[in-house]
Amino acid sequence: MRGPVLVVGAGGNVGGATVRALRQRGIPVRAGVRAHALLDPEPGVEPVGLDLFRPETFGPAVEGARGVFLLRPPPVARVGPTLNALTDAAVSAGVEHVVFSSVAGADTNRVVPHHRVETHLRDHVPSWTVLRPGFFAQNLADAYRRDIVEDDRINLPAGQGRVAFIDTRDIGDVAACVFVDPGPHRGRGYTLTGPLAVTFDEVAAILTRVLGRTIRYQPASVLGYARHLRGQHLPLAQVAVQTVLHTGLRRGDAERVDPTLGRLLGKPPRTVEAYVAEHAATWMRPTP
Repeated sequence: MRGPVLVVGAGGNVGGATVRALRQRGIPVRAGVRAHALLDPEPGVEPVGLDLFRPETFGPAVEGARGVFLLRPPPVARVGPTLNALTDAAVSAGVEHVVFSSVAGADTNRVVPHHRVETHLRDHVPSWTVLRPGFFAQNLADAYRRDIVEDDRINLPAGQGRVAFIDTRDIGDVAACVFVDPGPHRGRGYTLTGPLAVTFDEVAAILTRVLGRTIRYQPASVLGYARHLRGQHLPLAQVAVQTVLHTGLRRGDAERVDPTLGRLLGKPPRTVEAYVAEHAATWMRPTP
């Protein structure tokens, strides 16, 4: 493959990890960003204006690209005119391969919008790979951080469900491996998990040990969690998706440990405990 790989969401956890992994393998990157963010590009990274709500930006973003790394940013609820339209533009431009970072279970779960993207890839894109990671260790530093820092708690409707947390850096490494040699991965869907399933009580215990203060897990009701997210001024569509995904943890939706990630990486995946220890400053309270 020649030319750059367009990375959607290059400024986020998964997209950023993919950018770094591609650069480590010497693959040029085209970072899809909002126009106002086209500043201070990293060496080997070409910024390009890409707004999923503005189809006129799709053609210039994919022109000359060898591949596209695709993901669904939380604000995107309607995937037809956004992600699916971008993949159509990529096919028209001659892009050779698309990698979509979906979510675990999206191949059969019609509720999540990722399912419609996967279906579109199967039906309309000649060469694709789907990555289906479980819950990110980085959620602790993003979606859960405010509760941990301000209230010393993890507040989720997960019951006592176990989660095989995956580090997004491992997702980026797998995506880069696919772009190095797409052939063996063409038309494949991979479920990716971390190496160990833990409860949120156990996650709270890990945080307690690392931070030196007590962090507790507070199981939330479904309605209470939705209200909690709305209190953080999240869009309704994002509230709905997050609530559905976290409620599924009660049923064991994310507890299975799959060996695929380690096999693709050729090494053991990163653990959630290692992630917390490495990023302890993230949950430290500001000094008065």
